[in-house]
Amino acid sequence: MTDINIQIDISRAKASSVGQAHGVTPQELKDIAPRVAEAHTALVQERAEKKYGFYDLYKDTAVLKDVKDTAAAFRDKNYENLVVLGIGGSALGTTALVTALKPPYYNLLTRKTRRGAPRLFVMDNIDPITFRQMMKICPPQKTLFNVISKSGDTAETMSQLMIAVDAIEKHLGPDAVKEHVVATTNPRGEKASLLHPIADHYGLKCFAVPLNVGGRFSVFSPVGMFPAAVLGLDVDALFAGCASMDARCSTATLEENPAYLRAAMHYLADTRKGKVMSVMMPYTDALRDVADWYRQIWAESLGKRVSLDGQEVFAGQTPIKSLGATDQHSQIQLYREGPNDKIITILEVKRFAKTLRIPEALGFVESLGYLRGQTMNKLMAAELKGTMDALKLSERPVIRVTLSSVDEHSLAQLLYMLEVETAMAGRLYNVDTFNQPGVEEGKKIARALMGGQG
Repeated sequence: MTDINIQIDISRAKASSVGQAHGVTPQELKDIAPRVAEAHTALVQERAEKKYGFYDLYKDTAVLKDVKDTAAAFRDKNYENLVVLGIGGSALGTTALVTALKPPYYNLLTRKTRRGAPRLFVMDNIDPITFRQMMKICPPQKTLFNVISKSGDTAETMSQLMIAVDAIEKHLGPDAVKEHVVATTNPRGEKASLLHPIADHYGLKCFAVPLNVGGRFSVFSPVGMFPAAVLGLDVDALFAGCASMDARCSTATLEENPAYLRAAMHYLADTRKGKVMSVMMPYTDALRDVADWYRQIWAESLGKRVSLDGQEVFAGQTPIKSLGATDQHSQIQLYREGPNDKIITILEVKRFAKTLRIPEALGFVESLGYLRGQTMNKLMAAELKGTMDALKLSERPVIRVTLSSVDEHSLAQLLYMLEVETAMAGRLYNVDTFNQPGVEEGKKIARALMGGQG
């Protein structure tokens, strides 16, 4: 029996809701179903051939045990800080997990309130001011660094590591590096990584990311799971959530497979209705960084110049991160009255874990009477419903995704669904979902500008 913690409602993205020019018709869904079934067969075959490894990361119990045991050992050392050194897929998944599953302002809580877990700093950029300040806040003797790079050749990440190792050596000595740095990189013996000789030199604990798992699909590998375990998240429940969603995604039937349904809706919205942008708008702060994670997986996977058969196609939707109710006051004006070129996903939680009552305050302001005695929960729900109804009046298509709650099990289902959705969307666009040739040229130019070779 599969736990249904996520519900998908496409009714507001259908032609019956927003008109045939902007919404998908029943016939269009019927027509694309054979293509989805064909793509499903191909994806199942490639999964069996282990061409793509993200599907089955949750099944690797040996890796999960290693992650949990290592995390427990390092937690016993009572580090005050965990610093993740990584960029893109090496950082965004961890950020999404922690924003969703830890309390707001987590780093400001006392160690006791954090239940002994360290503070988290995800260093996903190379702004010198930010990184310098982090090094002041996180002295090496109190900090565990997790450096994440599949190749060990990511200039941004390796420059961060060089600064961190230098600080450890200066303050604690070279022998202490292994107590303060954990590496996550390619497997040994399969593809060289610059992190391997570094790990050997210092005796570092080294986690492997399977070669058939790309960075943006790596959140359920040690890339995301080791930081999650160090911070005390329930990694067993995360893996159980993956299993639940995998079961739901095992069929090619659009009505039963939420990932394929969303992929088909987005593809049709883009190619048939001119919706060249995909907005993800959570109505809970906990999921705000899921939208950031989604931006990378959708953009980097589908934004391709060339199709699988070598044709120039310039495919892909532009993903946009938004937040309700905040961006009702910054973006909805454009979404409603600007170009009708977006399909919008509303992410919501069925019920918040806590209720906050609005008191009987400011009684001398009569016009605020409608708020007194209500709850902020009800106000958020009203803002969400009001936004969706207003978008409908403007014939803007909306897909509603509802989580029963924000916990490890439900969050893993959501992320796994979006991964499978992206894999199917790539097939519909007929592009290579798992490469990123457009990223590499900028890296080569930057390396040359720094005097590097290759």
